[in-house]
Amino acid sequence: MAAHPTPATAEAREALRAAMARLADGDKSALEEIYASTRVKLFGICLRILGDRKEAEDALQDVYVNLWQRADRYDPERASPISWLATFARNRAIDRLRTGKVRGGAVPVEEAAPLPDEAPLADALLIDAERSAQIHICLGKLDDNVQQHIRGAFFDGKTYGQLAEAADVPLGTMKSWIRRALMKLRACLEASE
Repeated sequence: MAAHPTPATAEAREALRAAMARLADGDKSALEEIYASTRVKLFGICLRILGDRKEAEDALQDVYVNLWQRADRYDPERASPISWLATFARNRAIDRLRTGKVRGGAVPVEEAAPLPDEAPLADALLIDAERSAQIHICLGKLDDNVQQHIRGAFFDGKTYGQLAEAADVPLGTMKSWIRRALMKLRACLEASE
């Protein structure tokens, strides 16, 4: 299961979304915030496609120049800010390949589109982080005792038998507690979607 998301993760996502909206309204300081929070990820995307550090830096500069000019095109209903920016960066890097602006050493343009990337896509990471955050929010709504058993079973890998022994209850009781808790978690998660 994914690492525990911190409140800072959700705050960072919301801050990026707010900065994108401010940038669309012409706020220059918003571009600095967006740059500071996204440059590493977007540079990595450009570097994987272009295969050259200098070219990746140039492509990244193109991304932020174009972002300044086109921030009003971002639609928060269609994509998260980071997935939109990741797509934007990927497209800028591929554009550089197609227009021949890249020195030798980069992947050929016909290989740019299907270029394998072992890392999950940005939107998949965000979806996983949001799901993980929601799971922990829903877990927090359970009684502390039940929460402890769920965490023991699913995060620490303890068996129902070990949990029952530690809680000094029959195995059937532990299974019932966990089954009821899982039903509550499912209801909470479905309500949040």
